[in-house]
Amino acid sequence: MLTTKYFFLLILIAAGLVFIVLFHWFASNYAPDELRTIGNSDRMFRNSARHWETMINQEDPALKTINFDEQLVVIYNRVPKTGSTSFVNLTYDLCRRNAFHVLHINITANMHVMSLPNQLRFVRNVTAWDAMKPAFYHGHLAYLNFAKLGVPAARPLYLNLVRKPLDRLVSYYYFLRYGDDYRPHLVRHRAGDTMTFDECVARQKPDCDPANMWLQIPFFCGHAAECWKPGSTWALEQAKRNLVNEYFLVGVTEEMDEFIELLEVALPRFFKGATDYFRKSSKSHLRRTKSKVDPQPETINQIQKSSIWQMENELYEFALEQFHFMQKKLRTPSGKSSMQDFFYEKIKPNQIAASAGRI
Repeated sequence: MLTTKYFFLLILIAAGLVFIVLFHWFASNYAPDELRTIGNSDRMFRNSARHWETMINQEDPALKTINFDEQLVVIYNRVPKTGSTSFVNLTYDLCRRNAFHVLHINITANMHVMSLPNQLRFVRNVTAWDAMKPAFYHGHLAYLNFAKLGVPAARPLYLNLVRKPLDRLVSYYYFLRYGDDYRPHLVRHRAGDTMTFDECVARQKPDCDPANMWLQIPFFCGHAAECWKPGSTWALEQAKRNLVNEYFLVGVTEEMDEFIELLEVALPRFFKGATDYFRKSSKSHLRRTKSKVDPQPETINQIQKSSIWQMENELYEFALEQFHFMQKKLRTPSGKSSMQDFFYEKIKPNQIAASAGRI
């Protein structure tokens, strides 16, 4: 009788040990979410796969992750007189709240094209300066291709704004004479010149030459010499290709609120809370050109006959169409309140089954 009791006791102890060993084996080989979803690989991946993290080094038991948000670099190569001051000051207000850095790119003599050695230095510096990441860089410089300069794997996200070309030219014309309400006491280059834009066009003065509108195209085209030749069809086509292929988002000055709203949804790491803050603060109209006079219809007609205006306007309309397309695809066709999303399914082979020797 005593032997039988010891026999059953040994069986219970052995069973307990087997249970403990199996429990620890499962715990070390499967995450809690996976244990709850054994036999349903689609749901397992839907719960564990995240948009902002990518698992690397799959053979390493530690399974490291990359947090893309904390390595994010955004470059806003801002075109002058497109509302860029309002947008940049919004990022300065948000940077402390959302924990990122904002840096101004100041190029000698306000040049828009970097020298070849400076291109290389800039690209390497931005890529390697981890202490500043996540970072938002801004400055009046032409698009710069990081992959061309030997950094294909860590390319930044480019942002920009475009404005109706004649509106931008008129604003800049009066800005040079009267300044703005952002720095009202600063004396501008053409201070004292009271000639209106209409009078300038009638007298064919250089300050209102349509060639002065040739700026948004080269900013998107880049650092090639052809980009800076007014009227170049190659530059226009290159600018359009870059806008679509190299820029994360390009908005329009006339729809600044919508641009910021889309950025808040797409890049919340930087722009969380931006829409509400922008609309309720004074940042939406931070810089207004003083004494600006709208041009007369005959002046507008004369400017619009120029090939420069037509090409710059073509880029503007192209950017506007692309921006509205991105807005539309943000939501599902069923209604504005339903946001588009995605998930993974029908994943083969089943990782749990494969690890257990099953297909």
